[in-house]
Amino acid sequence: MLELGAFLRLMTLPVHLLWLIAALPLLAAGIGALTPRRGRALAAGVAIAAMALSFLLSCAALATALAQPAAHLVHNFAWFDLGLGPLRLGWLLDPLTAFMCVMVTLVGLLIFVFSVGYMHADANSTRFFCFMSVFAAAMLGVLIANSLLLLFVCWELVGLASYLLIGFWFHKPAAAAAAKKAFITTRIGDLGLLLGMLWLYDSTGTLLFFDAGNGVLEAGALGALTAQTTIGGLAVSTAIGLLVFCGAIGKSGQFPLHVWLPDAMEGPTPVSALIHAATMVAAGVFLVARVYPLMAADQALAHVPIHALTVVAFIGAITALMGAMIAVAQNDIKRVLAFSTVSQLGYMMLALGVGSWVAAIFHLLTHAFFKALLFLGAGSVIHAAHHEQDIRRLGGLRGPMRTTFATFAIGMMALSGVPFLFSGFWSKEAILHAAHAWNGSSLPLFAGLAAVVLTAFYMTRLVAEVFFGAPRSEAAGHAHESPPTMTIPLIGLAVGAVLLGFLGTPAYPWLQARLLGETEVHGHSLLEGGGLMMLSIVLVALGIGAGWAIYWRRLRATATALDPLERATPRTFAALAARLGFDELYAATVGRLSNATAALADALDRHVWDGAIRFLARLGEFTGVVSRETDEDMLNGGFDAGSESLRGTGKLYSRAQTGETHGYLRVIAIGFVLLVLIVMMGGGQ
Repeated sequence: MLELGAFLRLMTLPVHLLWLIAALPLLAAGIGALTPRRGRALAAGVAIAAMALSFLLSCAALATALAQPAAHLVHNFAWFDLGLGPLRLGWLLDPLTAFMCVMVTLVGLLIFVFSVGYMHADANSTRFFCFMSVFAAAMLGVLIANSLLLLFVCWELVGLASYLLIGFWFHKPAAAAAAKKAFITTRIGDLGLLLGMLWLYDSTGTLLFFDAGNGVLEAGALGALTAQTTIGGLAVSTAIGLLVFCGAIGKSGQFPLHVWLPDAMEGPTPVSALIHAATMVAAGVFLVARVYPLMAADQALAHVPIHALTVVAFIGAITALMGAMIAVAQNDIKRVLAFSTVSQLGYMMLALGVGSWVAAIFHLLTHAFFKALLFLGAGSVIHAAHHEQDIRRLGGLRGPMRTTFATFAIGMMALSGVPFLFSGFWSKEAILHAAHAWNGSSLPLFAGLAAVVLTAFYMTRLVAEVFFGAPRSEAAGHAHESPPTMTIPLIGLAVGAVLLGFLGTPAYPWLQARLLGETEVHGHSLLEGGGLMMLSIVLVALGIGAGWAIYWRRLRATATALDPLERATPRTFAALAARLGFDELYAATVGRLSNATAALADALDRHVWDGAIRFLARLGEFTGVVSRETDEDMLNGGFDAGSESLRGTGKLYSRAQTGETHGYLRVIAIGFVLLVLIVMMGGGQ
């Protein structure tokens, strides 16, 4: 027992060393940046080793956090002085931080290993691992920050890394455009986050989350924020919370800023897995969970016109249903999964909005494993089928790719919520039960239930089109299983997609208890709320059954054959395939407004400001000419003429100064004679 206790003490990480978790991938990125192209093995090895060490440190941090689950362990320090006082940053360790760090480092590690096989033929894989390490380091920085300012700095680095990775194949116009679209769209949300951060600092004088009772998430600051009102009777806490939520809308692809997320598929598939599972999109959900006390501070105020969490709940419900609907009609294997991510992130926001942030984090953790599994499985298919991504041109891969098929099927069942073995079932049920218990409205629950059917349906369609039937292209016909560097991570993620759910079952909700800071676990019978669970199971069966009836029983014969849904409802299918026209709508409104503003700015620049500047330039030239003429011809000329006259007089005078005595006497004599003559003439008059 003593040896076990000593081991556990060694397996802890003091909070002041928490920065090492993010620093190791950042160091790997620096090494990768200095590594030449031919050093691909070195760059990959350093990146993987750094993630492995960060994973071990994250496990140690989790052990530290679980020893005091109710505590917020912080290490704050002064960054620099502003004049009124020091600007302070800090690290924060609690179960939320620790569980998220373990998830990001473990899933990221498996994705990094997978990337070795996937990117082995890419000449720029050294740069790829450098960018991936920056991505991981930035996300880990978001997780460990005890300051909204530090979180925002790392948040922006996440955006930069996503831009670099989505546009990694920048020679492809679609990839370059997708990178710009992601960067600009998320900046819109980030502007709201920045404004909320400035407002929060102005109202509280600090951006530290926890600071011995003086942090912005502690009772004193929250009480002051709810006591103040702003436009329309909103509590200041509500207004700030909604501005902060804007940042989460952008990063987590929520309606109406979801349009960038599907286009992010233009990057390499490991990038898609990292974005959709462990890093970027998870940042938005984590942000709302981290500032949850601020978001929920107005719940006790009956007089406010709207509560922040109500907005979160309805945005999440709309996103969950919309993403699932659009995924039904997508033909690119990665875009199906991308809209699936949009939908699942909507579920998480829905859970946050209805008051169960632990259910949202539970689903975030389970989703990270099975969505990474699905994306890497899609990457394995794309790699084997010579970069063919159109599911209409695949088919028949179940035989030659048995490991990929088996693991992909596990991910499909976890995402669909197949009971009771798969993690997605338990986390999805936690969200649905939280929505059922919410007093605000039943609409989020109905949206969630509708998305349950659609999720099971489109995932069944995806598996049927990719893995069953006969190959519908030469690429699919020559497909073969991926190398072990790609299949081993798939197996590891599949294990996580199954086992992780048992940490949060209603009978033993260990994960939820630890997130809430409780040391004891209080479970309940599965019969409690069993009616809703049975309804959910029936809806999953309905979705899978409909997918089986439509796609498995009538497998596509050729790549050009119409989709059964397209044949039955061509207009609806076309609208969903076109992503409900959001891109066209934005192009016709925001895009045109932006173009008109740019054209106006260009016209003003060319014809108004340019003309004014040219006039001022000409005026300056004229003034210079006048000044020069006045100076040179009048002032300098007059002065020069006077100087020349004086110089001539001086010359004449200098000639008279010969230095000869008899000459001077001669002059005196002449002068004397002249003087006598003048006197005599004067006397004569």
